[in-house]
Amino acid sequence: MRVVVQRSRQASVSIDGQIRGQIDHGFVLLVGFQDGDGQAELDYVSHKILNLRVFSDAAGKMNLNIQQVGGAILSVSQFTLYADTRHGNRPSFTDAGDPQTASQLYDAFNAQLAAGGVKVATGEFGADMQVQLVNDGPVTILYDTDQK
Repeated sequence: MRVVVQRSRQASVSIDGQIRGQIDHGFVLLVGFQDGDGQAELDYVSHKILNLRVFSDAAGKMNLNIQQVGGAILSVSQFTLYADTRHGNRPSFTDAGDPQTASQLYDAFNAQLAAGGVKVATGEFGADMQVQLVNDGPVTILYDTDQK
């Protein structure tokens, strides 16, 4: 499982010109799965994200997590996180997980984040989406469960 976390001031995801999900401030997550991912990966990454201290405290230090600042999450599925670009100029996506299983994992992951007390907005799994965000900082963190 790979997740790119971007701290944002505002973000939205649209499908066919219609806004599907939006947040004011918090995290934009780009989420990808590979075959073999399961509950252990969901538990690990959701815990890391909910406790990630990258929001400023009163002293201006990155010391607060998303719950402490009342932030929200915009979660967007993105199988291209598993692009293999080692050979040629056209990426291979054979490392990306089976779409049916990945869709179920994506839904479970979002539910797990929401159960952690954070509002979660989403795109639509497998859809052609347009994502807009104001990256705050910028702060961008990558989680890869193969490297934990």
